[in-house]
Amino acid sequence: MSQLKQLLAQHNVNVPEDFLEKIGQYKALLEKWNKIHNLTGAKTLQQIDQFILDAVIPITFLPSVKKAMDIGTGAGFPGMILAIALPQTHFTLVEPLSKRASFLQFVKADLGLSNVDVKALRVEQLSSEPYDLITSRAVTDTEMLLKLSKPFCTEGSLLLFYKGEKVYDEIDETLDYKIIEAENRHYLLIKR
Repeated sequence: MSQLKQLLAQHNVNVPEDFLEKIGQYKALLEKWNKIHNLTGAKTLQQIDQFILDAVIPITFLPSVKKAMDIGTGAGFPGMILAIALPQTHFTLVEPLSKRASFLQFVKADLGLSNVDVKALRVEQLSSEPYDLITSRAVTDTEMLLKLSKPFCTEGSLLLFYKGEKVYDEIDETLDYKIIEAENRHYLLIKR
């Protein structure tokens, strides 16, 4: 756990006191489930720590929000990790694959996360309601993410898309956006 603690400190990421303990539980569950269900491409603890760091770096620049949705949470990146780091924010984790949704539900119960709802659906199947923040990582291109997010946006909603270097090819210049660059990630932050 000390490697992750060092990474968080290097990037000035302030997390709650119980974050590392809960992340330790999460990592143990992920390692166990991943052997059977192949939930994520991250196989080593070092890769998982990098995925966790990648997920939480945005808390260094995000404002406080009450209600967030993560589209295509997968094994928990970034939605579950953000939910552990931001206990005051309610997260809806949308994951259509049942094995991943079951894993997320198990993590929620095992860690006692009252700020998490898991929806084992495609985002298009959800009822429209406003969110303060919508996140997504490795799901689809920006244009499609904007379409998928539209029913859940209200004035002032923030969209945070975890992207690679190709983000610059996907930008519509009419958007109110900024790109925050980190070591291996480009965070696209769009304000509605």
